[in-house]
Amino acid sequence: MVVAAGSKFSLRRGNSGSCSSNNVVINEELSRINNKSACFSQDPSCVSFTTFNILAPIYKRIDPQNQGLRESDFRSRWLARNQRILDSLLSESSSIMCLQEFWVGNEELVQMFEERLGDAGYQLFKLARTNNRGDGLLTAIHKEYLSIVNYQELLFNDCGDRVAQLLHVRSVNPILQNQKDSVHQEFLIVNTHLLFPHDSSLCIVRLDQVYQILKYVEQYQKENRLKPMPIILCGDWNGSKRGHVYKFLRSQGFVSSYDIANQYTDSYADAHKWVSHRNHRGNICGVDFIWLCNPNQARKPLKTSWSEAVFSILKFQLRKASLSEDDAFTFLKGDNYADSSVTYFSFSEALRQVLHIV
Repeated sequence: MVVAAGSKFSLRRGNSGSCSSNNVVINEELSRINNKSACFSQDPSCVSFTTFNILAPIYKRIDPQNQGLRESDFRSRWLARNQRILDSLLSESSSIMCLQEFWVGNEELVQMFEERLGDAGYQLFKLARTNNRGDGLLTAIHKEYLSIVNYQELLFNDCGDRVAQLLHVRSVNPILQNQKDSVHQEFLIVNTHLLFPHDSSLCIVRLDQVYQILKYVEQYQKENRLKPMPIILCGDWNGSKRGHVYKFLRSQGFVSSYDIANQYTDSYADAHKWVSHRNHRGNICGVDFIWLCNPNQARKPLKTSWSEAVFSILKFQLRKASLSEDDAFTFLKGDNYADSSVTYFSFSEALRQVLHIV
């Protein structure tokens, strides 16, 4: 079972000296806190997050000797497990809960979550994956602390039938800006579950999913003429700190809240210091992230980060194929023997081939 990871953010306004006035304050503020009361006793503007892949019963295997047998075939099993999940979530009582692999296709389970979380003061938003995959996303916002400004859905319509939720929220309690004035803090939340990297050919697909999310957020901010505000990305990213997705998000100014709380760096030595769950292959890994980007954070243009990430994948795969520099150039030229240039067609074809190199 996936373990929920919660992070607490203080939403009080940053000092004008070094921080944007819209920042989520994290310097010496972001930490693991055991319960809700500890968070709010310190600061009424404190907001907490939980991201949790709850493993849909339709995917949970229960017999290694019979891979076709799933938990969804046994009501008592999936019902008891999901009741325990709800117990854990309600015990944590985070302001914002982002769940993945939520079994949207089962009305009884959906009703159970709606009733228990609704009774606890949460407003729920659920989104099914495309092509009737059976599972999806669930985001729950505690109405006592946050109000919903807007909610939008992003459908990737790709080979993984993945989706994402975008929520624009505002703090119910005003945040002290200075000794005289206070404002209601606004920020954007994304909940998603990226495609699992079954093989290297899916690296570019996963990267594109993140690119689409960031482009959608950027477009939403522009269309609604929003002032710069914090952006929080939650979910199961199906990739570690060593992957292309992690590096892409870091290049866009995002920081991992768990790393900040534990003072971890991007170094290889810190890449395996925490584990979020055991995946379907039985490997323990840290792939569940709560990302934060403050508006004062210097960011490259999105297309620049995207291009650098794609070329990084291409370079990695060419090296993996043991191609020399000259051989790589010849490979990129393809059948273009007439001159020494690389055409758009030959590059596209080479990219398609190289992503399937094992």
